[in-house]
Amino acid sequence: MPYIFRLLEVMTNSFHSFTMFSTSLLLLLLAAVSCVHCVELTQPGSMVTNPGQSMSLTCKVSGYSLTDSSYCTDWIRQPAGKALEWIGGICGDGSTEYSDKLKSRFEVTRDTSSSTVTLRGQNMQTGDTAVYYCARVSQ
Repeated sequence: MPYIFRLLEVMTNSFHSFTMFSTSLLLLLLAAVSCVHCVELTQPGSMVTNPGQSMSLTCKVSGYSLTDSSYCTDWIRQPAGKALEWIGGICGDGSTEYSDKLKSRFEVTRDTSSSTVTLRGQNMQTGDTAVYYCARVSQ
């Protein structure tokens, strides 16, 4: 989006003397970039757990169905200063896949009636400290 607004700024400056034209062009371009079929995944804020405890994170999805076989909803995490790490996910047919390293402690489930995907972790350790993300993945 920043590039679009920069483009609009340049175009608006170029057509400065044609105020009516630039305003119409601006509105036309903004209409062209508006989202028709938006996908949104909403997660809660931060949470803290003590070592050995369990945790649960829920991701609310909109713009696609959790039963659509074209997509999976995955969970990934990123510890501070480190690379992203895939945890696991659940696909439209209900099948799940997990990282070999994490599958013994994490579970991904879904509730199609509320369009939510939940990540549950057991026996959380300090090494599990990270930013957790949910993401839609095409199959």
